[in-house]
Amino acid sequence: MAPKTIAIYGKGGIGKSFTTTNLSATFAMMNKRVLQLGCDPKHDSTTSLFGGMSLPTVTEVFAEKNAKNEQVQISDIVFRRDIPDFPQPIYGIELGGPQVGRGCGGRGIISGFDVLEKLGIFEWDIDIILMDFLGDVVCGGFATPLARSLSEEVILVTSNDRQSIFTSNNICQANNYFRTIGGRSRLLGMIVNRDDGSGMAEKYAKAAGINVLMKVPYNLEARDMDDSFDFAVRLPEIGAPFRKLAEEILNNAITPCNASGLSFADFVKLFGDVSDELPVAASADELFKRNGDTDAGNGGQNREQQRLLECIEQLPEAEREIYTLLEVKGKSPEQIAELKGVGQEQVQATIASARKAMRKLFFGL
Repeated sequence: MAPKTIAIYGKGGIGKSFTTTNLSATFAMMNKRVLQLGCDPKHDSTTSLFGGMSLPTVTEVFAEKNAKNEQVQISDIVFRRDIPDFPQPIYGIELGGPQVGRGCGGRGIISGFDVLEKLGIFEWDIDIILMDFLGDVVCGGFATPLARSLSEEVILVTSNDRQSIFTSNNICQANNYFRTIGGRSRLLGMIVNRDDGSGMAEKYAKAAGINVLMKVPYNLEARDMDDSFDFAVRLPEIGAPFRKLAEEILNNAITPCNASGLSFADFVKLFGDVSDELPVAASADELFKRNGDTDAGNGGQNREQQRLLECIEQLPEAEREIYTLLEVKGKSPEQIAELKGVGQEQVQATIASARKAMRKLFFGL
């Protein structure tokens, strides 16, 4: 029988690895053979699972083997941990990725899955494969299990803050997109981690049509156990909801969601009143410094206008009157000629003389 595959997505730092690790431990305690697959360049998904040990990554091993013209073997990248009170060992793989700033993390994910598929990962004698995926990126590589239907099911991990819920909404939209073009990954629902009781994640889930699978309260003892590389599910108040969820997953008792995610406008309205007005556009004039003016915005414009008026005041009276009508009050030469009762040629000559004087006064030319 092929293993059940589940991709677990969440914003970085929200506790998706904590959730995945404790779900892996729960399945193992239920006598299931579990493989946890870390799909993040930080390669720290399985750290708690392996008692603080950092596993060699597929990316690292492949590079070393490729340099020697050797093939990657299962024993090079798949590791097991036997835990005394667990009826089954737990298996772990870290895909890894490039060092910061030195490559594409998504490309590493794609290449890593290529290696694992060649090694027959979906034919191994494993009951459950849990894929721990970073969700707050737009790179297509991190959507590999959705795009290629490598995960049968998808679980979102969030808390009650807007950014982590926004990440869950993005993954929901991505999964819906791939389903429209033939993808088969089913969205089981959402886990609310570090639940503070505010209900924001549940409010979003209701609006988006997503199941709330489990709520994990913020628990200092659970955090301390995770920090010391132990399993928080050893605590009854944490273990009970994890076991219930694991049983529902194994028994296919969860009806998948048909959610497509919320539009940005609908999403932000969950958090408060949002204006429907268009944003105010900035102008080039207010963003460029002119004539040594180091102040931006209206302050700089007001000082420039004041300086212009001061220079106009220094013009001879006839030029000052006509130039003020032209540049300050916006009158045309024809209108000025009519207002002053003089010919247009005289007005044009006065304007030309005033402009020459103003260049010298204003710019020093």
